[in-house]
Amino acid sequence: MMVESDGTTDATRRLNVKKQTLDDAYAVPANFLEIDVVNPQTTMTAGKKRYTDYEVKMRTNLPVFKVKESSVRRRYSDFEWLRNELERDSKIVVPPLPSKAWKRQMPFRNDEGIFDENFIEERRKGLEAFINKIAGHPLAQNERCLHMFLQENVIDKNYVPGKIRNT
Repeated sequence: MMVESDGTTDATRRLNVKKQTLDDAYAVPANFLEIDVVNPQTTMTAGKKRYTDYEVKMRTNLPVFKVKESSVRRRYSDFEWLRNELERDSKIVVPPLPSKAWKRQMPFRNDEGIFDENFIEERRKGLEAFINKIAGHPLAQNERCLHMFLQENVIDKNYVPGKIRNT
């Protein structure tokens, strides 16, 4: 039978864990990233075409993001652009977007189609879930397209894909 030395026992002993206080429990987390998709607005263009865009609000203290708070407006097609960029240039599995709702875009419907309030709210929830899954992935957080999507008012679709370097 082998007897353990005191050094081995010390090395495998549990760490002394400090009890969490209420101040600790409700303090700002060490690292956080909050993204909300809110305030959908449907707009009619001069050519009588309608579209809905959403406000994408971000708050973070992650060092990879230079801007710690931002608010931009994005259309469904902008979310499609982000998904396509990430699929093409990153090594992550990109989750699906909420459906395109082709049937709701058919003419001669007796409802508002894609401009129906309930549909817009369901799509908003789906877009919020999508962007939070993407932005929560550590590899995606370094992608230039994600930073542009979350923080720049205008998406430069001619940008050079790449990683954000933390300096």
